[in-house]
Amino acid sequence: MSHVGVPRGTSRKRRSLALFTTGVLSLPVLAGCSSGGDEATSVAVTPQDIASAARAQVAEGGTVNWAIDAMPATLNAFQADADSATTRITGALLPTLFPLDAKGRPQLNPDYLESAKVVETEPKQVVLYRLNQQAVWSDGREIGAPDFVAQWRALSGKDSAFWTARNAGYERIDKIERGADDLEVKVTFGKPYADWRSLFSPLYPKQVTGSPDAFNDGARSTLKATAGPFRLREVDKETGSVTLARNPRWWGSPAKLDSLVFKAVKPQDRTEALTEGKVDVADIDAAAANRIVQAARATGGNGAPPAHGPGSEVTPAQALRSWALAHGSDEEVAQEAQEARDDKAKAAKAYAAEQSDLRLYAVRKSLEPAYTQLALNGESGPLADDRVRRAVARALDRQELADTVLKPLGLPAEPLGSHLALAGQPAYKDGSDALGSQDTKEAQALLADAGWTREGALKKTDGTKAGSEGEKQKDTGKKEEEKPEKKEDEADRTKEEKTKEEETKEEKAEEEKAEGAKDDGKTDDAARREPSKDDGLYIVGDDKPGEAEGTATHVIAPAPAAAAPSEDAPARITAQDRQPGGAAGAYAPVGTAAPVQAPDTARGPLGKDGKALTLRFVLPSGPGSESLRSVGDKIAAMLDTIGIRTDITKVSDDSYFRDHVASGDYDLALYSWPATAYPATDNRPIFAKPVPATDGSLLVEQNYSRVGTDHIDQLFDEAVSELDEKTSRDLMKQADARIWAAAGSIPLYQRPQLVATDRKLVNVGAFGFGVPHYQDIGFKKPQSAGAPANKTK
Repeated sequence: MSHVGVPRGTSRKRRSLALFTTGVLSLPVLAGCSSGGDEATSVAVTPQDIASAARAQVAEGGTVNWAIDAMPATLNAFQADADSATTRITGALLPTLFPLDAKGRPQLNPDYLESAKVVETEPKQVVLYRLNQQAVWSDGREIGAPDFVAQWRALSGKDSAFWTARNAGYERIDKIERGADDLEVKVTFGKPYADWRSLFSPLYPKQVTGSPDAFNDGARSTLKATAGPFRLREVDKETGSVTLARNPRWWGSPAKLDSLVFKAVKPQDRTEALTEGKVDVADIDAAAANRIVQAARATGGNGAPPAHGPGSEVTPAQALRSWALAHGSDEEVAQEAQEARDDKAKAAKAYAAEQSDLRLYAVRKSLEPAYTQLALNGESGPLADDRVRRAVARALDRQELADTVLKPLGLPAEPLGSHLALAGQPAYKDGSDALGSQDTKEAQALLADAGWTREGALKKTDGTKAGSEGEKQKDTGKKEEEKPEKKEDEADRTKEEKTKEEETKEEKAEEEKAEGAKDDGKTDDAARREPSKDDGLYIVGDDKPGEAEGTATHVIAPAPAAAAPSEDAPARITAQDRQPGGAAGAYAPVGTAAPVQAPDTARGPLGKDGKALTLRFVLPSGPGSESLRSVGDKIAAMLDTIGIRTDITKVSDDSYFRDHVASGDYDLALYSWPATAYPATDNRPIFAKPVPATDGSLLVEQNYSRVGTDHIDQLFDEAVSELDEKTSRDLMKQADARIWAAAGSIPLYQRPQLVATDRKLVNVGAFGFGVPHYQDIGFKKPQSAGAPANKTK
């Protein structure tokens, strides 16, 4: 899975990056959360699926190859270009003081700490850490206060020579000192900090954080010392692999594996890597998961057609006809038919071989600790009006959207009710009532109150739309006005001459269209169906049957996409079917005159001053984004029912976040945020109210919807300084209700987590909220001779 590029221009930066697309992005490091005194929650947590086994059942030795998106740009998790690979690798090498459990709650790690607690609150907050006396770095030096001091100084933000991506929490520390002995570390805060457990994870040795040079450059490709169950053996950029070996100085339960190799494998190449045995563990998408599940089932045999894959679509009648053509008297036809049969047979054989290899793997599934949201850009255009944003939200059937993604995978499909916690976490509370549930009439009433009506769309228009596209058209119009006037004789052309010329053009266009229809059979089908992945654009809500004359526009799409139905066609038809007054797919005989209709304000798009209410919906076009695009199409259809048109623009994955979401070049967008158990710290920059910069632009931190309030900021500030955990959580729940009411972003569903693992591997798979216990991962011991086999009753 790959990260979206999020600019890191502020020191108070969230620990995790925004994600997009289901099944192609991995989760960066999760921040810890407050533990202890957790209140009961009635919402169940989807369990981990990791083939759990006791250590006694795990064999000693072996190597596991684990797929990562790409080679890590750095091994310093506190630098701006740290990514999911950085997190995965350092998790096996460095101390994490409070790793998360299966419910997303941090738990004290006894491998590194004997205890950690707040020992004073007045006059200042003091936290006392007592270290495990056996804990040492791989060079033999004890882990101690000097490591804590060096990391604090590097991340406090006071020394700009350290190139850090974040300093949240560290800037509140006044001093760090040795306690009663070398095993105690005493941290004194200048300001109360509720999320103190998030600090010093991962903990780096002072050799890395002690100087700017070591911090900025020294830890990018190597680590001078580590303190985990594994140590760093090799970083090989040529082969795209990072090799870890069992740490001989590890004082905890020894690692079962001899080595752990992280290999760079692109998401789209993972099925091939699995079939070739190059990786043992890999995050996969729904398509790959489906193939593995199918491989485990009985396949066609004894002459029976295959159940799936090449040839599965061939009916008995088609197979008989193919055989007859291949054995017919027409030699040319027979040769072509036989070649086609041979090609299909080869493809089926290759597919069968791949399926045989995939039987060696199992699909582990859970819900990823991340959620997908619909972002509404409130900086300008119609969505700057909170009534329009709330109308968009009230038009959404979030249950249907969750079902679309999660039900086919057999995962719980529950709409998410919080921006700040996931179901099952102590801080979770469904705050969506602050905005309201799906209600078409209420959505329409909100739009009407904001001045968007059917009548407004029927007024004389200059051809511009409302929304980001409309703003562009205005700018273009201004430039056009600056052009020199046309020649006088051209301006004096009569309306009659113009009409004749336009009629001639239309007749010519009709003839060319008829010619194109004749040649359709000669056109390569794939070429007609497949538009450029970076150029896809169509409008949901246009060309509806029964729409008032003069209000319809043409579908905007590349010619290949318009020539034949694309994969997105079902969604567009759905949007049209929901529009009252017409049935998609019903046609009158050729030559039938279109009925003359009077303007009907009961249907058609909404508008204001003759400008249709059209929102630009930007979606990624990459191969791993199918699920996200399906959700986008459904959202467009839902908005169409209340009179909002959507220009769906598909852009490359590389530019999606950087050039559109982060820069504000969108009205609607879908992307995901990783969960955090520290919302007061980590979610603050995501929902902070944008502030004007000196150049007139907005400083948005990570609030890419550009929607925020002073009250939300105040609640975050109070929560992060509140040392009573229940009170802090209550403040966060109040903030979440305010975020719902502002309607800048709408949480939709928790993302699925699908992981392919070798069937013999245990204690690895879909970890959900939890983190891997790397020392426990390994191959299950073979069943001893004479042991009773499992029998099916």
